Amino acid sequence: MKIAIAQINCMVGDIAGNAEKIIAYVAQAKMQGATLVVTPELSLCGYPPEDLLLRADFLNACDRTLHALAERFSGITVIVGHPHQVDGVCFNAASVLQDGEVLATYHKHALPNYAVFDEKRYFSPGSDALVFMHQGVNVGVLICADVWEPTPALRAKAAGAQLLVALNASPFHMEKQFTRIDKLRQRVSETELPIVYVNMVGGQDELVFDGASFVLNDKAELTHELPAFESALEMVDFHHAVPAPGVVAKPLALEASVYNALKLGLSDYIHKNGFPGVVLGMSGGIDSALTLAIAVDALGADKVHAVMMPSEFTADMSVNDAREMTGILGVKYSEIAIKPMFDEYLTALAPQFGSLAFDATEENLQARIRGMLLMAISNKFGSIVVTTGNKSEMAVGYCTLYGDMAGGFALLKDVPKTLVYQLANYRNTLSRAIPERIITRAPSAELRANQLDQDSLPPYDVLDGIIEAYVENDLGQPDIVALGYAPADVNRVIAMIDRNEYKRRQSPVGVRITHKSFGKDRRYPITARLAGFGKLN
Repeated sequence: MKIAIAQINCMVGDIAGNAEKIIAYVAQAKMQGATLVVTPELSLCGYPPEDLLLRADFLNACDRTLHALAERFSGITVIVGHPHQVDGVCFNAASVLQDGEVLATYHKHALPNYAVFDEKRYFSPGSDALVFMHQGVNVGVLICADVWEPTPALRAKAAGAQLLVALNASPFHMEKQFTRIDKLRQRVSETELPIVYVNMVGGQDELVFDGASFVLNDKAELTHELPAFESALEMVDFHHAVPAPGVVAKPLALEASVYNALKLGLSDYIHKNGFPGVVLGMSGGIDSALTLAIAVDALGADKVHAVMMPSEFTADMSVNDAREMTGILGVKYSEIAIKPMFDEYLTALAPQFGSLAFDATEENLQARIRGMLLMAISNKFGSIVVTTGNKSEMAVGYCTLYGDMAGGFALLKDVPKTLVYQLANYRNTLSRAIPERIITRAPSAELRANQLDQDSLPPYDVLDGIIEAYVENDLGQPDIVALGYAPADVNRVIAMIDRNEYKRRQSPVGVRITHKSFGKDRRYPITARLAGFGKLN
């Protein structure tokens, strides 16, 4: 028996396009001798389809296309993920297609409703196992979260399964693959059955699906692992229900996995939404440098326009470093001095401001002039503005509404500043892209004379540690202080995070690389009094 793992990059809503991809993968698998092809979770409609699932016309189109697909396949069995409506009830389903017919349909049992998942909003849970005979082997079907708990796999075994196949749309975050393999090893230990784990690949708004599909034998040994962040088709040979040893992809280091996730997330966002390219503001700093490098690697230099907008506070080395880097990467580069525009704004506002001192108002005004210029270029030429701010800045509000936050995609939105430096150094191990001085100089917004980030923020290693504890791990102030952080720093950072929820709600979507990003993961109220949660003395 030869099973083909179809690690497909699906697009939400493109039912016809996804169907054509499935047909192409099946044809290739058939030529390579496969008798069974397994596609990812909801491969027919893409994941997550969200409120498209509330539309009758969408569900009807999925159903029509599924049956049309079945008619295209003969001499091979194909498992396709799709939404399935029965008597007005919608299920997350997988159907076995064989010789022109829908042989059987399985409904997902475990519906995740945490982090980025909202499946209980749309789907009802199934309860019946699905086991079908294929070349003398009883194959049990599971879908994604079904393998994160024992019961569905045990039900399949009780129904006679000798081999499990799991269809998945499991999004990436750092170290996620290790967790997946550990979970699946638990299922193998409980059932003593081998498992074929088929995962989706590709970017979908803030989510990136990393693929990295794999196979475990009945001893929980890894026999196959597909490359991460790539579409792929892999043949797995079985002797009865036992997978023969195959190719196991080399695991990616953390920096490499995050860099590839950011690259794939940006590439798919641009291409799937039909943008001709990107435009971004260069500052001579580390964030814009990393953003530029990823954009070039994801899209090609011809699709990237970098714009340097120096002010009277911009250091010469910032301009020189921006020129050097854009020259290395070969992108279109423009310089637009903003001092004349800044002076005009100050003149216009002078009757309002009078003798009030220069403060964050004037700093933000410069950022907003730059945002306006970038958006004008975007409007004129169609390229989307990619913002360059990182998670550390986004967390504490060290960013400007309608300024450096203005744009259509926030590439580094979930990347802490300390990781920005790691990724910049990693990128330079591939080839020289980022001038060393950009990496080693002290970070500055350069919105006033002699400004450094650390004038307004704790050191980034401290800041990022507190953000991780409070935002990603949901720890309270006493628990964070117990980790060794100074109470004054903890109180200050928590207050900034809470105060700036309104800003983050207005930021563009960006790639999720942690287990809790500022997106669907974290849904805090804007209007709230959070300090101490109303403790009485």
